[in-house]
Amino acid sequence: MNWIIRENGFDKERIAANGNKFMIGNGYMGYRGTLDEFARSELTATIPAGLYDKVGDQWREPINAPNGLSTRIVCDGKPLSVLELEPLAHEQELDIRHGVHRRKTVYPAADGRTVTVESERFCSMERLHLLANRVSVTCSKPSELIITTGIDGQVWDINGPHLERMESAEQEDTLTLTGWTHELNMPVSVGHTLACLFGERRSLALDHFLGREIRLAAQAGETYTFVTYVSVFTGLDGEADCAAAAAEASREAAAAGYESLLAEHAARWERKWKLSDVRIEGDDEAQLALRYSLYQLHIIAPGHSEKLSIPARGLSGQVYKGAVFWDTEMFMLPFFLYTQPSIARNLMMYRVHTLDGARRKAAEYGYAGAFYAWESQETGDDACTLFNVNDVFTGRPMRTYFRDKQVHISADVAYGIWQYFIFTGDDSILLDGGAEAVLECARFFYSYAYYNPYRSRYEILDVTGPDEYHERVNNNAFTNAMAKRCLNIALEVLAYLQDKYPGLAKSLTAGGRIATEQLRDMHDRLYIPQPAEGSGVIEQFDRYFALEDVTLAQLKSRILNRHEYLGGGNGLATTTQILKQADVVLMLHLFKDEYSRGMKRSNWEYYEPRTEHGSSLSYCIYALVAADIGLSDWAYPYFKRTATIDLTGDSKQYVGDLYIGGTHPAANGGAWMAAVLGFAGLRFDGQAVTIAPSLPAAWRAVSFPLQLRGAGFIVTIETGQVRVEASEDNQAAMEFRIERRNDAGDRESAMVAPGQHMSFSYK
Repeated sequence: MNWIIRENGFDKERIAANGNKFMIGNGYMGYRGTLDEFARSELTATIPAGLYDKVGDQWREPINAPNGLSTRIVCDGKPLSVLELEPLAHEQELDIRHGVHRRKTVYPAADGRTVTVESERFCSMERLHLLANRVSVTCSKPSELIITTGIDGQVWDINGPHLERMESAEQEDTLTLTGWTHELNMPVSVGHTLACLFGERRSLALDHFLGREIRLAAQAGETYTFVTYVSVFTGLDGEADCAAAAAEASREAAAAGYESLLAEHAARWERKWKLSDVRIEGDDEAQLALRYSLYQLHIIAPGHSEKLSIPARGLSGQVYKGAVFWDTEMFMLPFFLYTQPSIARNLMMYRVHTLDGARRKAAEYGYAGAFYAWESQETGDDACTLFNVNDVFTGRPMRTYFRDKQVHISADVAYGIWQYFIFTGDDSILLDGGAEAVLECARFFYSYAYYNPYRSRYEILDVTGPDEYHERVNNNAFTNAMAKRCLNIALEVLAYLQDKYPGLAKSLTAGGRIATEQLRDMHDRLYIPQPAEGSGVIEQFDRYFALEDVTLAQLKSRILNRHEYLGGGNGLATTTQILKQADVVLMLHLFKDEYSRGMKRSNWEYYEPRTEHGSSLSYCIYALVAADIGLSDWAYPYFKRTATIDLTGDSKQYVGDLYIGGTHPAANGGAWMAAVLGFAGLRFDGQAVTIAPSLPAAWRAVSFPLQLRGAGFIVTIETGQVRVEASEDNQAAMEFRIERRNDAGDRESAMVAPGQHMSFSYK
């Protein structure tokens, strides 16, 4: 059963972690994996994608819609809640194949009786506004039951409450509760239709709660089942009346019936898995963890809109302001490029739609072009504040330089847009604004860079790389390499446009905004830190090697408060070589063809002991580079740590006194990258597929589907053999190259035609 996530027993200390672990969602909204009787104190949340609000002078964050799945049961005067009554047995599970959450709890009652409560819910992949919940109650002896189910308007907020002017309505079995956001006066409506064939019912309209009360005399051994159909609409959906739309959608769902809705939802999931499932033979634990990682990506992917992307904590809550970071392009985009290119396009079109926000940010700092937001919300204006972390000793806000110095974000965006074009050949993304975005990112770097006349080179000074423990450094290796790639992409885009769309090329370079000669000059003379003679190690930034070289254990022995921030102006790591995550190792992954295996190994061995892995993005990169140099046994523990981060809940929960809990979609994407790009050694350059396997010892085989240039393939790797199966629907042949992981880099290649199956050998 490599599709079921299950936990037995109830532990109050696991409420927050399980809320993340057992999430359901569909890209339009996410619903935390809380229990039916939970409320805001247990972090219950329904998070619609893309709707933000600001209260007073606090951070903007996603809104949490009223909870339409609120259900409480009282048996013979005693509340049946795991928070108030210790259960005899409790099980919570998530079917990740079909996106279904289940719970089963057995409670003790008087005179040796028991009451069993079961529920099953899903967030429809077919009807994106719909949540459906089926609840059953069984008493071992006759009992008096009072069931309250409806919409709870008192929701968990970090910087809320975000909804005001609550209005309710009732029509037959359908209820609606609507609130409006403070900042934009945006309506948020929840519709609730109850399907129940037993008991005496009455309406309840309490403070912030709208629902039904069901009373019945339950017979021994009989199971009583009811279903709630809940729809969520917001002002972003373009409806003239959100409340009416929510009510209508709930009624339509009730008319269709639970089983029919579940069947169409499950069918949609089957189609998703057909495009993306990675099958591992010989390692059941890794199989479940990897599938769970892909499940997490599926439930937050914006398949319905190109104005949405994936926030750093998905749709699991309001942490990190619900903002989109560089994580999306670097760690999540590859999964969608290889499996669902239409979603990859949406992710990158989000950056096109937020280009004006990036321009405003560049102008704010006195630069040209587009400086993309470090924490991007719906407009692309930067939600990141200048004081992100509080000092745990004094309580004072600490100045950080995430917003203004992590300039690599613009290069990451250009890289993502170009990757989509290379993978798909779909130049509509360039014509629809992607080309302009790329050129504006290049303009930004041209205006930001410093020309050093003494060394006749361009340098990029005063930046913060992905390793946020070292702020305001010069010539960060990763940042410089990405800026150079951004300039190269801009030149490629201009060449492509001048060849095929000369009018567009002329308009994008008109008015002296940017010239090809300027881009080429900076590209050719931009300084990239080089490997040191003898060691082959690339210095992460200027004078990094001059910092105190302590072990991680030594650094941690100096910690006085377990939540203290190691970066910032005075953090313990700032004067040492201890890193949050290794920028250089990530650079070696992205530009793997430019460095030898020996050089990659030297840098891996140097930086790994000095990396604290304070970011969930870190482990997968070490897995990828280790696999790339043929050391799968080194890579495997990092893959496992990445793939299980949301299953175990073993991740950093605080930076200073700031709560940063939630799901980790970048790690989820990193797990797929480690398995497919790392262990399978998959690469695609737009023309040919390269596979260089280095499977972990426990894996007998791995198999995965690909969607490339409109063609479908299934790749299966076993010991010594690679099989490629091409779909009969493919329009053309694709070249596959099998690369041996030896110093010579020997290759075998062949064209795989539509409907053809081909085998290759490797050692």
